[in-house]
Amino acid sequence: MSPHPRHTSEDGFTLVELMVALSILMVGLLGLAQVFYFGLSIVGTSSAQLIAREKAREAIESVHTARDTRTITWAQIRNVTPPDCSRPADWTGTWPTTTATGGGTFLTAEHDLLDAGPDGLVATADDTGVEKTPGADNLLGTGDDVPLAGFRRQIAICDVGTNLRLIAVTIRYNGSNAVGAARRSYRLVTYISSFS
Repeated sequence: MSPHPRHTSEDGFTLVELMVALSILMVGLLGLAQVFYFGLSIVGTSSAQLIAREKAREAIESVHTARDTRTITWAQIRNVTPPDCSRPADWTGTWPTTTATGGGTFLTAEHDLLDAGPDGLVATADDTGVEKTPGADNLLGTGDDVPLAGFRRQIAICDVGTNLRLIAVTIRYNGSNAVGAARRSYRLVTYISSFS
């Protein structure tokens, strides 16, 4: 007899244990696949979100340019018709008391993004031609440029006081059904004073 006993047990995993282990592994892999799917969906709309942000900034800069260059008077830095100056439903911050006044230069209704017209200001009545994005060569102004489709802009310029106005620019664009609504929006809100 040997002083060390031999282990001759042939125990292994049962079929039930194997099925439980595979089920846990499957749940983990499906969760990981869903994370990849959502990640790819977000990457797919990140370019549109970047364009929306830049187009909103472009509109704000257009209003500031109008004031700084005196292309139009302070009284004309308003919407053509009185805009909706109420606090947006999805707005989480504070919203000042504003007055909606018309008689200005900037369009009130939501509209497609157009190139700035002769006055050099976006979102005015003289805008023409659809804005474009660079084509395959990544150069704007060449023959392969692509029209910027699915983007719409709305500007609301509201009086806060005599020398202060609130500017709210909303850009609506196509998103991804995977990460929310198919139609998404980006809003940029700032103030402008009559002093440059």
